[in-house]
Amino acid sequence: MAKIVSAEEAAKHIKDGSIVIFAADGMVGYPNELVDAVRFRYDKEKHPAGITSFRSTGMGNFTMDHYGEEQWCVDGLLTRSISAYVSVAPGMGKLIEENKIQGYMFPLGPLMQVTNDAARGMPGILTKVGLGTFMDPRYGGGKLNKLTEEEGEDFVKYIPDFEGEEYLWYKAPKFNVCLLRATTADAHGNLSCEKEIQRPGMLPAAQAVKTNGGIVIAQVERIASVHEIHPRMVEVPGIYVDYVVVEEHPEDVPQTMARLHSEDFNPAFTGQEIVSLKKNKEVMPLNIQKVIARRAALEVPEVCNANFGLGMPQNVPSILEEAGKDKNVTMISETGVIGGVPAQGRDFGAHYNPEAFVDRGWHFQYFDGGNLDIGIFGFSEVDSTGSMNTSHLNGKLTGIGGFTDISSSAKKVVFMGTFTARGFKAEIKDKKLNILSEGHYKKFIDKCAKVSFNGPQFFKTHDSYLIITERAVVRVTKDGFILEEIAPGVDLQTQVLDMSDIEFIIPEGGPKLMDVGLFTEDGFVIE
Repeated sequence: MAKIVSAEEAAKHIKDGSIVIFAADGMVGYPNELVDAVRFRYDKEKHPAGITSFRSTGMGNFTMDHYGEEQWCVDGLLTRSISAYVSVAPGMGKLIEENKIQGYMFPLGPLMQVTNDAARGMPGILTKVGLGTFMDPRYGGGKLNKLTEEEGEDFVKYIPDFEGEEYLWYKAPKFNVCLLRATTADAHGNLSCEKEIQRPGMLPAAQAVKTNGGIVIAQVERIASVHEIHPRMVEVPGIYVDYVVVEEHPEDVPQTMARLHSEDFNPAFTGQEIVSLKKNKEVMPLNIQKVIARRAALEVPEVCNANFGLGMPQNVPSILEEAGKDKNVTMISETGVIGGVPAQGRDFGAHYNPEAFVDRGWHFQYFDGGNLDIGIFGFSEVDSTGSMNTSHLNGKLTGIGGFTDISSSAKKVVFMGTFTARGFKAEIKDKKLNILSEGHYKKFIDKCAKVSFNGPQFFKTHDSYLIITERAVVRVTKDGFILEEIAPGVDLQTQVLDMSDIEFIIPEGGPKLMDVGLFTEDGFVIE
């Protein structure tokens, strides 16, 4: 039966060298008081030291203050980071970039599925996700710096022939400690998560730790009596929980990366309220982001299941709603939230009016099985093979999240973003695109430094994918890059061909003109 203790006492049970697993995403499920207590103990005693932090995505809200894993980014406390995303905690990225700790990055799906299989005592998983990318041991094995390359453990193996096909084998770490955040614990330690906006894999994380003889510590808002929590609402049974810590400051428990205090809590993200999204909603202004989102919206089937990635793709649901074409589109996030409308910005991963929450480890079975009709992702940089880099941009670590999984398996794949990067400016004027200044970096390049989406691997199962920018629409196939459309007002030679290191295939008669309605206030229509 779980024991109720203080956060300070709970931190004393974590030993040096522990592999600590979290079920968190950004600030969702982030056990802030437990993390703070570990840091407080380390500052006093220099223990626990040499911790490995394992989480499917990073913990933080993109700021270098006390939020998320920034609390643990001090010399000696951390030895190793394993996740699918780093940039939400800039201090973590800095430690890795400066070669102070070992760093690994793997796709979100395999990280969750490794946890699931570790829970039943299995040593790892077999998957095609990551083949030909920097997670593949032939191209780095997910290792992010020199220290990891020289001293780090190999967590991925290349299997050239299993039943006639190639795979990657992802090894499961031996988890020692699980730190969780729930809303309620009853007197037996059963946990419910009525205030959480997703199900980030709490149960498999707890099970994986118990399988290895470790300890599970849960931070909660309140204690309930036995049977007060409906059995169907129990996220983690008390048989897996060793210690429960009741929050001293529930008002400071974050809901999302944007909602850091109880006063910011939005019940429309948890299903506790249904809200009207059209009431008082601001219409997106006409700019290059809207032009790109409009063009991407034209690619969304009228009836489909769709996933929209972080950043610019988050604008597409708003465009569909403006055009009255959102009613038959079921919107699905990598976080396991299904239905409703994805929230934007630092509320990423939450949905207004969600219909279902699926445990994220099981949710990726849906993607891996090829069930998603369309996936729309941000466009970072692409090389002449059709491969993309989303993780190592201009010397900075970012992350891959579920991108590698979903982009390799969706039935239809669309990338969207500006044609060049860093410093690019343009305006929409007189139904045309007017480029004011070019970006400092080309995004169509000869060779990506790191690959998180492998073009040749993709073309084994797909005919093509689409890249949509403000000035051009490019279809990428195994035979090359076809320049299908160009924006009105853009010069083909100087503003498209000269701004790419990749030679485009020009259709006979030249590329079509992008629909002028994309560049007008009220002329855009989705048939």
